[in-house]
Amino acid sequence: MQVKDEGYIIKILKYGENSLILTVLSQAHGKMTGFIKSGLTKKKLGVYQLGNKISFNAYARLEENMPQFRGVELLESNVVHFLTDSKKLAVLSAFCELFNISIPENEPLEGLVRFIYRFMDNLGDEMWLQNYAVLEFRLLYFLGIGLDLGACAVTGAIDNLAFVSPKSGRAVCLEAGLPYQEKLFKYPHFAFEKNVVPLKEDVLDLLKMNAFFLKKNFFDAHGLQFPISRANLEKILI
Repeated sequence: MQVKDEGYIIKILKYGENSLILTVLSQAHGKMTGFIKSGLTKKKLGVYQLGNKISFNAYARLEENMPQFRGVELLESNVVHFLTDSKKLAVLSAFCELFNISIPENEPLEGLVRFIYRFMDNLGDEMWLQNYAVLEFRLLYFLGIGLDLGACAVTGAIDNLAFVSPKSGRAVCLEAGLPYQEKLFKYPHFAFEKNVVPLKEDVLDLLKMNAFFLKKNFFDAHGLQFPISRANLEKILI
């Protein structure tokens, strides 16, 4: 196997004296884990950091073997965004752990990769948290956690959708949901409509909804522990 790709580092493990095992969310090949010989050197210290964007060549004699990453080049360093902002650092930690656990190895990310790039390439933008919340929302669909948000579960109406039911994962219109609004999630219009600018509380509510369905329909269903870094995220962001 020989591939050339690029992507974002989401996990770093020390191996032996000065080598590394790196996990990358790559553009064309999905999540890839590979061995890097002599990666722990002063020259490479700034390259192998969580969130950094790299290009690489991956080699393996057999498909089932862990590939070796060679010719690694730093395309974009995101350390400055995270080390100077505790909230972005918390989101990075949650992002890396959540995606490392939930994304299968060597499976194309399809449409999800566009939202990964939108989030990571725009960390200096004021919409960075909104971009991350939408990325997690798209992860639900990638994992097969289907939410039915096209019409109201009660009336069948397609207009004035205002809530999402945690029980059914279906949309609820304003009229039907208003009496029960404290038990429902807000409908994430900004996840679908480009011209909708959400309030911070709307973004936090989407993160809360994402966490609920990820835990219930993926982590609990597969007997996995929900990442602590992600479970505590909303509290840190308030």
